[in-house]
Amino acid sequence: MRPVIVVRMTEYRPHAHGLPPAHTEHAAFPPLLVVDLAATAAAVRVAYRNDVLLDVNDHCLRLAVMVGGESRWHAHPRSDECFVVLEGVLHVEQADGRDARVGPGHAYAVPAGVVHRTRAEGRTVLLCLEHRAAYTDVEFATEDASGARPAALPPAEAPPRQAGAS
Repeated sequence: MRPVIVVRMTEYRPHAHGLPPAHTEHAAFPPLLVVDLAATAAAVRVAYRNDVLLDVNDHCLRLAVMVGGESRWHAHPRSDECFVVLEGVLHVEQADGRDARVGPGHAYAVPAGVVHRTRAEGRTVLLCLEHRAAYTDVEFATEDASGARPAALPPAEAPPRQAGAS
């Protein structure tokens, strides 16, 4: 297995580097409100957008729109991620060589600590359920000079539990 370079970051949002934000971290909608997912996705006019729609206990539901492209290799050391594709096709590539093709009406879960990246075929709209801290609790892995997939990241501690959580 090839060596992996780990970049631990807590701030990697585009606006931190002078670019317009591509994410929002505060829930766009309050509880007890019906959210029109199709209308919300249709309003996205950029190649990439990833916003928190709703807070659910210590997790959040995100709506992401990707027009082609791929994310960087990364892992969330303390959070699983569950992807539900509404439109288009999402590939979830894993460092171990697996590639899940997730189409409309299908879901795929990535356990905490698994190095992966997502890649969209054309315009892809998806929901992602993850721990609220997962967006900033991320570790990036870089490919070596040969372009090989990165190796696994070292294990991390479990996230702290909220009071009253079961």
